[in-house]
Amino acid sequence: MVDIVDKKTRSRMMSGIRGASTKPELVVRAVFARLRYKPEINCRELPGKPDIVLRRKKVAVFVHGCFWHGHACHFFRLPASNTLFWKTKIDGNVVNDRRAVRSLRRKGWRVLVIWECALKGPGRINLQQIEDRVIKWLPSCKPTGKIRGKVIVHEQSERLR
Repeated sequence: MVDIVDKKTRSRMMSGIRGASTKPELVVRAVFARLRYKPEINCRELPGKPDIVLRRKKVAVFVHGCFWHGHACHFFRLPASNTLFWKTKIDGNVVNDRRAVRSLRRKGWRVLVIWECALKGPGRINLQQIEDRVIKWLPSCKPTGKIRGKVIVHEQSERLR
């Protein structure tokens, strides 16, 4: 399928996509601020450059965009155009994510992943629930944790069953 905009426009559009301080990251930072934590932000010296780091607790938090990190939710759909490029790109991101978590775990860090679908869209959970899950996970001994949105079943997929 051919792109509906020219290369220059597509390039401008793609350059506007932020890699840090995204809206979902700002929401998660606000949760940690309400919990009276003062985290480091976008820590470049740790594997995977975690979005939020609590050094004293050795906790790294990633706020993942569902599309960019291939999350199986209503936000992810492989584009119909340039499919091979996008599949390769997203699969590479998933491999890098796993590598970063493994590396952090070997260094004694605990890792929490908060998915974009938990923060916005029809499957989002409210901020109090996110805060409660963070409060429950932080003192636990669990090495990793995930916070994701509610599963949304679309009418179309319901008809296919």
